[in-house]
Amino acid sequence: MGENRFAVGVLGATGAVGQKLVTLLAGHPWFEIVSLVASSRSRGKRYGEAVHWLESRPPEPKVAAMRLEEAVDPLACDLVISALDADTAQVIEPTLARAGLPVFSNASSHRGEAAVPLLVPEVNAEHLELVRRQQFGDGFIVANPNCSVAGLVLALKPLVDAFGVEAVQVTTMQALSGAGYPGVPALDAVGNVIPHIEGEDEKIENEPRKIFGTLGSGGVELHHMVISAQANRVPVPEGHLLSVAVRLGCRAKLAEVREALDGFASPIVGLGLPSAPPRPLEVCDDPSHPQPRLHATSADGMMVRIGRLRRCPVLDVRFVALVHNTVRGAAGAALLNAELAVRQGFVRRREGRARTALTPLAAFAW
Repeated sequence: MGENRFAVGVLGATGAVGQKLVTLLAGHPWFEIVSLVASSRSRGKRYGEAVHWLESRPPEPKVAAMRLEEAVDPLACDLVISALDADTAQVIEPTLARAGLPVFSNASSHRGEAAVPLLVPEVNAEHLELVRRQQFGDGFIVANPNCSVAGLVLALKPLVDAFGVEAVQVTTMQALSGAGYPGVPALDAVGNVIPHIEGEDEKIENEPRKIFGTLGSGGVELHHMVISAQANRVPVPEGHLLSVAVRLGCRAKLAEVREALDGFASPIVGLGLPSAPPRPLEVCDDPSHPQPRLHATSADGMMVRIGRLRRCPVLDVRFVALVHNTVRGAAGAALLNAELAVRQGFVRRREGRARTALTPLAAFAW
């Protein structure tokens, strides 16, 4: 264990997003994995034997040799990053927070709760202050948004700041990896588009309003923008492509909109967060860009690319935006939130990293 690194537990470590977290944490300068948590079926097995590995790069040998734990086990961590499904996270994440652990969650379970920040550091870093209102003692929960929303709000941020945003119409073309593993059956996915993803439209319509909202005494006052969303599953491995039309809060020339997008400077770039890209947004000039195969991994998957910026005959402007769904939209988002919380002093090393015993939970089949 590195003397100056924080001890991290990964929840749901055998799933697709959990594997992405394990990959992103390899060699991380601030964090070191000390606990890998999975279901009771895998408890005690070595990670490398239990996991159906999906990443192109194999796990570090020391991580592959680690014994899987269960969430009911005492965890010797300074913080945990969660890749749990929503139903499991609903119970386990608050339990870990009550045990004194900071929890950085990728699940949708707590995103709507008044005291849980729905965090995208380049957009609403100040919302991290919400954790002070949580009733977990030394622990807390921070959530990152839906995978499509992570890209949408980054694309909208310069426009909200420069002109205001009144309304958004967005159609998403979402990669198969967004469904987890094993995901969508091959006969449904190959050569096909599925024009429905359960609960996705509602998340895309609601979550940006909280992210762009204003902190108040009762939580976050939601932004007034109205969003209409239609989510589709397409046969692409990774990378969600969003077709977006926006009604601005004031009149603006297309050149001014381009300037706002091009000129967006990350407000957290000076914090030195390891996962933060120097430029979180980039505008493409080629009218056939961005494309998932070519551009999803820009800046190690943490950049959102924008293309086809044009006037909209119905609203004001339209464009496409590409976000890497399992990095910027999931594992990388939770990791960046954890880095911000560490930098801002919300996470501290636990003395001696004594294992915290939890109240026994029922067994979960994750």
